[in-house]
Formats: sequence, C-alpha cells, structure tokens
Amino acid sequence: MDKNVISVKIMEEKRDESTGIIYRKRIAVCQNVVPEILRKVSILKVPNIQLEEESWLNPWERNMAIQSHCLTWTQYASMKEESVFRESMENPNWTEFIQRGRISITGAGFLNCILETFASTFLRQGAEKGIRIMEMLLKEQCGAPLAE
Repeated sequence: MDKNVISVKIMEEKRDESTGIIYRKRIAVCQNVVPEILRKVSILKVPNIQLEEESWLNPWERNMAIQSHCLTWTQYASMKEESVFRESMENPNWTEFIQRGRISITGAGFLNCILETFASTFLRQGAEKGIRIMEMLLKEQCGAPLAE
C-alpha cells in the first residue's frame, strides 16, 4: 500500500457470473499531501482526504477500468480520474495504460490556478506508480505471460 494511504474500506464487491467481471467500490483515507504553504487556506487544513474508487476487472479479457474522485472538497473542487489497463494489441506481454483526469477548483480565489496545477502534477506522478501496481494485480488475477 502507498505510504500516504491510511486505510481502504471495501464498500461493495461483486462478481457478474455471466461476464466474469469483478466490481469493487472502495473508500480510501489518505494523508493530506497538499503542501503546508497551501494549507494556510482554512479549507485545505484537514489531516486526511477521502477518495472513492470504483473498479471493473475483467479477467477473461485481461483489462481493468478504474474511476475515482475526491470526496473531501466536493463543495470547492471536482477531481475525477479514469484509468484503463489492458493487454496491448501489439504484444500480449505489454500493458496499455490510458488515463484521463478532470480537475476543477472554485471558491479559492486566486489560489484556484495554483491548486489545479498542484493536483494535476500529483495525478501525473501517480500514473507511473499506478502502472506498476496494476501490472502486479493483473498478473495475480490473470496469470503472468509465458515469456517475460
């Protein structure tokens, strides 16, 4: 687990027997990683941040889709991320990773742009870590390819 993750609670987990797709809904409590200088703004002065994540793992097609969003600052910010991990059409030993994120911050005045830049950088840095984690999970769930 990432060093900033305090806890993860599975809210829902089910498997569709006809498709084999495993659905999970989780709530993660993470340490607030907003830099101290920005925490001078009262709305950012919280110890923890809650994130909701939904995932759909299809072991038969060897792909996984994830959607996550921040629950902590919903009145001030909309931060959503969508990721897809799938077997490459070029080489089944490769994993394709597609990530989209949307960040919109309102109500913080002149800090809107600074906070959006920080959030964007944070999501980008998490992309590489996400690739490593998802490759490990796909190997666990679907098996490792024969030629590694």
